[in-house]
Amino acid sequence: MIRLSTADAGFDSAFAGLLSQARETTEAVDRTVADIVAAVRSDGDQAVIAYTARFDRQTLTAARLRISTDEIDAAVASIPAGLAAALDLAATRIEAFHRAQLPTDLRMTDAAGVTMGMRWTALDAVGLYVPGGKAAYPSSVLMNAIPARSAGVSRIAMCVPTPDGVLNPLVLAAARRAGVSEIYRIGGAQAIAALAYGTASIPAVDRIVGPGNAYVAEAKRQVFGRVGIDNIAGPSEVVVLADADNDPRRIAVDLLAQAEHDEAAQSILITDDAAFADAVAAAVLAELPTLPRSAIAGASWTTHGAIILVQDWTQAVALVDRLAPEHLQLMLRDPETVFAKVRHAGAVFLGPFCPEAVGDYVAGPNHVLPTGRTARFASGLSVFDFLKRTTFVSATQAALNQVGPAAVALAEAEGLQAHARSIALRLG
Repeated sequence: MIRLSTADAGFDSAFAGLLSQARETTEAVDRTVADIVAAVRSDGDQAVIAYTARFDRQTLTAARLRISTDEIDAAVASIPAGLAAALDLAATRIEAFHRAQLPTDLRMTDAAGVTMGMRWTALDAVGLYVPGGKAAYPSSVLMNAIPARSAGVSRIAMCVPTPDGVLNPLVLAAARRAGVSEIYRIGGAQAIAALAYGTASIPAVDRIVGPGNAYVAEAKRQVFGRVGIDNIAGPSEVVVLADADNDPRRIAVDLLAQAEHDEAAQSILITDDAAFADAVAAAVLAELPTLPRSAIAGASWTTHGAIILVQDWTQAVALVDRLAPEHLQLMLRDPETVFAKVRHAGAVFLGPFCPEAVGDYVAGPNHVLPTGRTARFASGLSVFDFLKRTTFVSATQAALNQVGPAAVALAEAEGLQAHARSIALRLG
């Protein structure tokens, strides 16, 4: 774990080193993924079935690629009532927030008499990738599928790997609750290729969303252009701004909540109190052995964790904007004032009773967020990822007479005579 202070002479170079710390996988997978994508494009179901046998240790037929309604019914029925209620509460809150985002169409007529506007329409089909095995997260099903359904997408196809044929009931229940149209028991780069190019059993989609391993991420990168994608997600991260009014144990657990995701996850505490920083560091070490994922969380904290001591919150905000974190917690006496000054963060959690983990499940805003400092230019998943804009223009003869001559002049200046003539022939 790195300890830094803005008062130290070497802070700038040390902080720059923290920013440049490599946390992404360096595994070379591009050639392997390219071969898988090419095979699925060429051989369709046959290639998908072969790769599923090889990587997930299960033999399928084309008829069994899709998980049946009976299997989904059985999974839903097996969920304990309390867990089903929690899933429904999360889904209801996520849906309410995302439906509130829906934009309205635009139509205006300017002084020249030209009518113009913008119309929003939903995508026809979306593919959702859900990790399987130990990394099965029903919350991610809700976060990816519900915005698509709220936007009006009519077909949502989900791929989830089922190693050794094991289905995760809660993932299937989440898919049912979120309005997923169809579910396929396949994963990896072959699932991404099938969604992008289509097979006899899996019709192609228009956009693919959802997290995955290095092979899934590379496959999404390679099929981009054929389909849209959400992003190339990296390891999770949180920055916590906390003053000494907080309970050190609470802040320590907040940091570990990110660290337990992955050895490459990053948790950073920024505080203005040295004694509080020491107390949080000690609390992290005390809490670690009690966690089931202590090895993962410990590796993350040891290798990528940091505590930064600042002289004031203005300094802290400047550091946050340079870090542009996926998650930002403002555990401060006056979080709103500090929040107003923050420019770059994927999602922000304000006040001592709103830890980031609430946002992972039941708050309502999406937990699919920009990582690796991409919050400088990217945003979290929303209904806008499943909508597209179409602009339109309408002009009368009188309106064209007003604006057309300028267009003719510009077209002629560009040497595009047919463009100019197309307009000039209509001028009265």
